[in-house]
Amino acid sequence: MRYFITLSYDGTRFHGWQIQPNGISVQGELQHALSLILRTEIQVTGAGRTDAGVHAAMMVAHFDTLMPIDCQQLAYKLNKLLQRDIAIQHIRQVDDALHARFSATSRTYYYYVHTHKDPFLRHYSCEIHYPLDFQLMNRAAALLLQHEDFQAFCKSHADVKTTICHITRAQWVQIAPTQWRFEITANRFLRNMVRAVVGTLIDVGRKRITVDDFQKVIQLRKRTNAGESMPPNALFLQDIQYNN
Repeated sequence: MRYFITLSYDGTRFHGWQIQPNGISVQGELQHALSLILRTEIQVTGAGRTDAGVHAAMMVAHFDTLMPIDCQQLAYKLNKLLQRDIAIQHIRQVDDALHARFSATSRTYYYYVHTHKDPFLRHYSCEIHYPLDFQLMNRAAALLLQHEDFQAFCKSHADVKTTICHITRAQWVQIAPTQWRFEITANRFLRNMVRAVVGTLIDVGRKRITVDDFQKVIQLRKRTNAGESMPPNALFLQDIQYNN
């Protein structure tokens, strides 16, 4: 029997979602807690791999077991056992063919920035001290929907079979007088891709490069041409969609 777990987490103390040999991971913490409660070794598969310091307002993972499970009771026990920076939202049984990673049809990330010093935002938003032209940044962001190959924004030497992604939404949205977030949705993302895209869009907003330059960055497919990778603390995996 296969079960889907929907959870959220503050990624501050974790070395990412994926189990690491010498670091604490969300996947490792979840697997350990499940194995203790169910008294058998459980393997967990996530919908994606958030990097160190990146948060998830929504992550989905699945695990398989031969035993029937009271989903509500298991969620309660997991929340009691796990530390407060991981929260189980709900657990449900699904068809065995449904896969947390490969069955996902889209993923959405949010990246937060603020343009005025604020002690209550510093942990979950990137503070920017120079003027940004968000209208220009949105013109550049719209170009992402016209392309499929995003090697320019992929971490160097990343072990990926393809750099093709299908982006369906990319825009900056003002959420308060001095707060903005970048919203991007695609079927898949490359390692470090969102933070590299944001860094390059900020170069557009600072008028260090033009919108046409941004287009050329995508077309030339070289990471060295793109902007810097932005800090991870302002990035959230926000939503994951499935057909079932």
